[in-house]
Amino acid sequence: MTAETDRFHTHRPQNTFWPKLITGLGVVLVAGILIFVSVSHTIHILNQRPTLSKVYRAWDARQFETVYALTDEIIRNKPFEPTAEAYHGFAAFYLAVSSTDPQLVQQYIDESINSLRLARPNVSKVLEPQVTYLLGKAYFYKDSFSSYHYYADLAIYYLQDAFDKGVTAADIPEYLGLSYAQLGYTEESISSFSEALLHQENDTLLLAIGEQYIANGQSEFATQYLYRLLETSKDEVMQCRARLLIASVMAEQGQYAEAENEYNLILEKDLSNADAYYGIGVLYEMQGDLVKARSFWRKALKVQVTHQGALQKLGK
Repeated sequence: MTAETDRFHTHRPQNTFWPKLITGLGVVLVAGILIFVSVSHTIHILNQRPTLSKVYRAWDARQFETVYALTDEIIRNKPFEPTAEAYHGFAAFYLAVSSTDPQLVQQYIDESINSLRLARPNVSKVLEPQVTYLLGKAYFYKDSFSSYHYYADLAIYYLQDAFDKGVTAADIPEYLGLSYAQLGYTEESISSFSEALLHQENDTLLLAIGEQYIANGQSEFATQYLYRLLETSKDEVMQCRARLLIASVMAEQGQYAEAENEYNLILEKDLSNADAYYGIGVLYEMQGDLVKARSFWRKALKVQVTHQGALQKLGK
């Protein structure tokens, strides 16, 4: 082999196509992996972020704790967002009524009222009647914790406004009746309870309308509803409450034997019913037998040492 041939073989350029291709593919692969990881991370973050769509799905599934948590985070990121405030108020309300912890109930009710009031001015027209309705119910429950019924008027205002806006919930007349009763508006209460009975009949309604008729001096109507309760109810506590009212009506009408019979029927079910002992004592007082009257008042105090009626009668 000649020297020229040696020089030719020594300086021949090498083939670089495949190394470059492999390097290029490697770069593309690494870039693809990085993009995939980045996109996956972004999608994960987006999936973790609370949205109203997630709120709606949780609400439809009646997952109130989830709705509460999602809307709480949305509001922290975007304060006063009306739809989030509305659903936060809804969730807080239902968490309140399902809780058995009185302190937690009040906390949820207060939070519900605050959120619903913030949502109401700016929420959509479709959602606004429902916000108003639940705001009225929230005030009703808040009033039940108040010794002086400070919130019954607000419950009436919002419930009536919700009804005027087209909310047809069957419990509105019952809540209105109970709220009117708390304020001493007996005629309005009776009217609302009568409407409620057209939708459903239950022990609470029958007892409540009986109480209101007695307060309005219409005992003949009261006893009709109270006797109906006795015929249909299987709740012994409600039966006893109805009999106490019936006995008080009979006592006012001078039917002492009939009234005492009602009290005795109560004591057959519950020997620790202080109101029955007290009532029998009042019957004997009305008939002039103070010795027997005082003996029954002492029985009332024996089973309930704080019974105010018996304490007053015995001068304690």
